[in-house]
Amino acid sequence: MSLLSIFSLAIAMFILAATPGPGVFATISRSLASGFVPSLAVIAGIVTGDIIFLLFAIMGMSVIAQAMGNFFVVIKIVGAAYLIFIGIKIWRSKPVQVQEIKGGKNKNYGNFLSGLFITLSNPKVILFYCGFLPTFMDLSSLGPIDICIVAITISIVLSSVLIFYAYLANQARVFFSSTGSVKRLYRTAGGVMIVAGVAIAAKS
Repeated sequence: MSLLSIFSLAIAMFILAATPGPGVFATISRSLASGFVPSLAVIAGIVTGDIIFLLFAIMGMSVIAQAMGNFFVVIKIVGAAYLIFIGIKIWRSKPVQVQEIKGGKNKNYGNFLSGLFITLSNPKVILFYCGFLPTFMDLSSLGPIDICIVAITISIVLSSVLIFYAYLANQARVFFSSTGSVKRLYRTAGGVMIVAGVAIAAKS
């Protein structure tokens, strides 16, 4: 891995991560509804999903990944249904002061799974790792150190972009102090999550 190839990969990954999609919407909505820390679990799930597809591509299993159409359709349906369920739950949540909202291990586990489902069911991510990336670099020639460099580069760029989105969303929620404004905040966050779920389902 040369510095030029690493830089090129980082740029490509930045464009993929920054482009609005289900992952960005889910990160923003979770940060709006629950705060910055819970959104980190969503981001961890998204990054994990990306690394899974990266390993598929590196191991020459792109054809297998693309051939598992029925399996990915199931993941899409489950992921979409889960996001819509979470969105409705957020929409119907009883308004409380944003300072009073606390996360828990179970919620973080659910947030992680939602992020993972989003990535595994995102056609854009599948196309990037199983279609674009193999033509972008010779994955078969990568050694263990190169694989680690690629994985670390992707993880840093992807998580940095999503963390930035989550931070901005969390800063916005600070301004919601009244019960009415918190209720509107919940409905906005829930609506975004529902839209993300519907978008995934529509692409199934």
